[in-house]
Amino acid sequence: MPSRLALAALAALALAAGCRERSSGDTIKVAAASDLARAFEDVGRAFTAKTGHKVVFTFGSSGLLAKQITQGAPFDLYAAASRSFVQQVVDAKACDGSTRAMYGRGRLVAWSKAGPLTDLRELAEPRFAKIAIANPEHAPYGKAAKQALEKLELWDAVSSRLVFAENIQITMQWAQDGSADAALVALSLATVTTGGVSVPVDQTLHDPLDQELVVCGNGPATDGARAFAAFVASPAGRDIMRNYGFRLPGE
Repeated sequence: MPSRLALAALAALALAAGCRERSSGDTIKVAAASDLARAFEDVGRAFTAKTGHKVVFTFGSSGLLAKQITQGAPFDLYAAASRSFVQQVVDAKACDGSTRAMYGRGRLVAWSKAGPLTDLRELAEPRFAKIAIANPEHAPYGKAAKQALEKLELWDAVSSRLVFAENIQITMQWAQDGSADAALVALSLATVTTGGVSVPVDQTLHDPLDQELVVCGNGPATDGARAFAAFVASPAGRDIMRNYGFRLPGE
């Protein structure tokens, strides 16, 4: 979990930013992991209502977004589904390491609309002809899904039936529209997806999904990006994130 000093520093920066006159930096460009698609949309609306700053989100897999940022994509803030990809952009000097902070721990669940699902081991049954996971090469939830299946000795049994999505949001979509019979997805998406059942995946089966954000670049929206980061860590932001199933720093 992040230090309270880091969160206090972000809050102070937010206060300072709020006291300045709004400028051309009013629009904040945020690159965010796909598991945040619904949660950050709500956070963004609340932040805009409070500060007047507009937030434009680009959602995708953490790894592919990190690659774009290290290649110069003009994002003001990066929110990843893992610490390792934040470390990548900091090491590349594309983002300010002093601003990185953990904002939550994600949860992996198995989700299906094809029929009853009470245990992850049931995915080995023939009724689950297609099982969707995010690409483990660049999507943290996909990596966690692979780790869980391997630890349960299910990977070999289901590997021929796996379909790989570019990110966890597409993984969820495939399960919802029936393109896959089951999927391993983020709780933050499953909790707002109707028509199926979800089963929590034991967190000891995979590396923790500790999620961090970091401010990037030094453009006119930098102050706004710092304010947004602080808002995520504020009581209002935490309430929203908690509603989507994230375990929050300090809890």
